Amino acid sequence: MNSLQCQGTVTFPDYQLSFDLTLPGSGVTAFFGESGVGKSTLLRVFAGLERPSNGLVRIKEDIWQDDGKGLFIPTYQRPLGMVFQDARLFPHLSVAKNLHFGMKRVKQDDNRIPLEDIVELLGIGHLLERMPDTLSGGEGQRVAIARALAASPKILMMDEPMASLDQKRRQEILPYLHRLNEELKIPILYVSHSLEEVAVLSDYLVLLERGRIASSGPTPEMLTRLDLPLVHYDGAAASIAGRISAIDTGFQLSTFQFKGGQIFLPAGSYRIGQPLKLRVQARDVSISIEKPGQTSILNVVEAVVVGLADSGNGQVMVELDAKGSHLLSRITRKSAVVLGLEPGKAVFAQVKGTAVIG
Repeated sequence: MNSLQCQGTVTFPDYQLSFDLTLPGSGVTAFFGESGVGKSTLLRVFAGLERPSNGLVRIKEDIWQDDGKGLFIPTYQRPLGMVFQDARLFPHLSVAKNLHFGMKRVKQDDNRIPLEDIVELLGIGHLLERMPDTLSGGEGQRVAIARALAASPKILMMDEPMASLDQKRRQEILPYLHRLNEELKIPILYVSHSLEEVAVLSDYLVLLERGRIASSGPTPEMLTRLDLPLVHYDGAAASIAGRISAIDTGFQLSTFQFKGGQIFLPAGSYRIGQPLKLRVQARDVSISIEKPGQTSILNVVEAVVVGLADSGNGQVMVELDAKGSHLLSRITRKSAVVLGLEPGKAVFAQVKGTAVIG
């Protein structure tokens, strides 16, 4: 059984959070919503730090809570890894000793992830002899993730691990989080209030509103559903998956290949064949009903209009289907009328490559 299950009710002084979720047993599942809606509470339920009434928690074949059978496994007996907003490293221990402390919870027979692999995966080999107070925020979080993985967990839980980092440090740590998803077969639960992080990191998205699960599903579908509030956020964006197929060193451009065609990106540090998720913001996608000719925008993708939704202030959000990959475009209501946009109409989407986030 390759899935995760979590159900029950947690009662707070002013409201109840009820949930009944079946989640993928691999990849990254994000819990997203405004502050105070219950994202971290769900994480605590999986961890055994919060015990819901009528609760059931299952990690693939392992049952960690089943109130119907009177079963509850305490946190210290659950093979899980936890990463918080701050690194929470032991200040009196070196990086290497922090990692070895994480390994103390693991029985020899349960050691599934070699420590040297973890060190290489997170790029912290040069930090092993350093003390925590000499690390940058991004370095500290990478060590915290490594320590969590050193316990060979069956699930990794991350509670807003980049919330305390500035933009530069976030960009530093993102590639390592991508590698975790690509190379480890451990399911990751990721709490965030950043739509940007959710779009580029997660495979599955759970949207919470106060006291309930508003909706859940694959991230690319959730981000572009016109009936959900996500499309009306200022940073509304689509998430598309593909691979780097070519690198042009002369023009310093990388070619990203996906279902709907290709997108040229600034070269970056990509490698050919590298899997990648791109976040394409709705405000960076324009629409034409004729194939553009001479234009500075290199990325032109054939698409079909799926639907339109009023986005306020004279704007319209347009959902587009590019051969199975969905995009969003925020345009004026006048443009939508002039172009005669309606579901089923064939169009060309122009995507600014310099604005795409990978």
